[in-house]
Amino acid sequence: MDVATARMRLESMLHELDRSIGVLRAGTDGHGDRYGGSSADAGAGLTDADRARAMLDAAARQRTAVLAALRRLEDGGYGRCVDCGSAVPEGRLEARPEAARCVQCQSRAERRR
Repeated sequence: MDVATARMRLESMLHELDRSIGVLRAGTDGHGDRYGGSSADAGAGLTDADRARAMLDAAARQRTAVLAALRRLEDGGYGRCVDCGSAVPEGRLEARPEAARCVQCQSRAERRR
């Protein structure tokens, strides 16, 4: 993927993530008041709030990855694995423009977690 295309896709992703994060944050504000005191409804609200927080956390992690990819574009390291330095496969960058690692290093990183 050429640099201009990568930048365009990453900036678009960042814009969408910022919008989604804003919606998720707005949706979690004041969630306790919606259910009128029923313990069953409050439990459902807690589950909804937990789900929204998990989605917010995932969006924030992806936003961090997109910002890091934009920095790699600026530094000239985009498309190179941050662990081993080999080229990140073109197909991986097409699917996940924010990818920082080649497939093998990503698998190792996930196993360590």
